Amino acid sequence: MPQFKLIPSREKILARIPDYAVEIVPLARTVTIQYQGTVIAETNAALLVKETKHADVVYLPRSALRAEFFKATDHSTYCPFKGHANYWQLNLAGEIQDNIVWSYESPYEEVADLKDFVSFYTDRTEMTVSG
Repeated sequence: MPQFKLIPSREKILARIPDYAVEIVPLARTVTIQYQGTVIAETNAALLVKETKHADVVYLPRSALRAEFFKATDHSTYCPFKGHANYWQLNLAGEIQDNIVWSYESPYEEVADLKDFVSFYTDRTEMTVSG
């Protein structure tokens, strides 16, 4: 049985990839995110998201963010499997990086575990996984 319900926004992709899957598993290691040597997020409660046709992505609890460095932007994107993503900019010592972190504020029920988690663009930040 497929993981995802057939809804209008998924029809085309499920016709091509009927067994599309998103697996969310706890990552029992410490994850640290840095920008130019400054720690901007750290946790030992991250999630690893394994998704068909995508590289694995690490998500951190929103509480792991150093909130003083982040501000919501108006940018948003849509994923037919996870929902609408909201984005934040990083402002560190006057240097602004727009839309460097995202989250699914109201993820689809199939990926509800992503609620209150965020992820970073790893080509713009430094991620260390240890432990």
